[in-house]
Amino acid sequence: MTVKLATDRRATPSVKTQPDAPLMRSAETQLRLFTGNANRPLAAAICDYLQIDLGDATVDHFADGETFVKINENIRGSDIFIVQPTFAPATNLMELLVMIDAVRRASARRVTAVIPYFGFQRQDRKDQPRVPITAKLVANLITTAGADRVMTMDLHSPQIQGFFDIPFDHLYAAPVLVDHFMRHQVSDVAVVAPDIGSVKMARAYSKRLSGTLAIVDKRRPRPDAVEMMNVIGEVEGKNVVIFDDIVSTASTLVEAARAVRDAGAREVYAACTHGVLCGDAVERILGSDVKELVITDSIPHSPGSLPSKIRVLSVASLLGEAIRRIHDEESLSSLFV
Repeated sequence: MTVKLATDRRATPSVKTQPDAPLMRSAETQLRLFTGNANRPLAAAICDYLQIDLGDATVDHFADGETFVKINENIRGSDIFIVQPTFAPATNLMELLVMIDAVRRASARRVTAVIPYFGFQRQDRKDQPRVPITAKLVANLITTAGADRVMTMDLHSPQIQGFFDIPFDHLYAAPVLVDHFMRHQVSDVAVVAPDIGSVKMARAYSKRLSGTLAIVDKRRPRPDAVEMMNVIGEVEGKNVVIFDDIVSTASTLVEAARAVRDAGAREVYAACTHGVLCGDAVERILGSDVKELVITDSIPHSPGSLPSKIRVLSVASLLGEAIRRIHDEESLSSLFV
C-alpha cells in the first residue's frame, strides 16, 4: 500500500533567488591613523604625507593617572595604524597598549602598531644574574593587546624582531640621514662606529657615503659610563661622521668625538636616529668636539628647545610611505636598506 505524506506548504516557503545578481560587499577597507600623546607632531606629518585626516580619538588620563582612551569615530572593518613611540615615561607604552585594545574591540580589520622609537629595548638579553629581558616583555604585551603587525625603526639590537610572532617591519633612518650629508657635500669622509655593536650599521653608511670605516674601542666600567680606549682605522686628516642608533646621555658620542680628534680628524659630525638626550646630554654635546649632531623626530623635542648645533630631520615621509605600502599590500623591501 502506498502512503502519501502530506506536506505543509506554509512550513517551507519558497525563496526567490537571483543567481546572476552581484554579491553585496562592504566598502573598501579604509586606512585610518591614530596617535596617543607621545609624538602627535610626527603623526600629523605622516597624515600630511598620506593626505588623510588624523583619526579622532580621546587619549587622556583619569585623576589617579590611569590611561583613558575613546575612539570617537566608526572604524569597523578599517585598516588601523597607531603611531606611538614608547620612550619614558611608561605612560607612553600604556597609551599604545590601551589604544590597541580599544580599536580591536571596535572591530578594526587589522591593527598595526607604528613605534618610531621602541622603548625598553636596551635590556634585550640576560647578560647578568637576576635581570629581566624587557624587550621580550614589551613584545609580549603588544602582541597580547591585539596588534596584528608592528613597525619600528633602528632597533638597538635587530634580533629583537625575533621576540615577535607577528609580522614585524624594521625600517632604517639611513635614507634620511645619508641624504643630509650628501646634500651638504661633506668630503673625504671617514664613517666611525662608536662601539663594536655599531660596526655593521657604520659599514652600510660608509658604503653609501663612499667613505672609509673606523671603529672606536669602547669599554663601560658601569652603566651609562664610558671609557674610550683607541681608534681602529684611519681618521687622520679626514672629516669624520659618527653614526649611532641612540644618543641618550651622549657620553659615548662625546668620548668617541674626542678620540677621533686626538687621532687627527679634521671636523667631527654625528648622526643618530633616536635623540633621547636625557640629563646633561645637550650640555655635553655643546662642549664637545662635535660640529653638528643630526637626529630624527622619532622622539619629539619642543620647538626651540635644542641648540642650533643639533639638527632635527623628519622621518614622516619614510614612515608614511611604509604605511601606504602595507595598506596597499605592496613590497617594503626598498625601505629596508
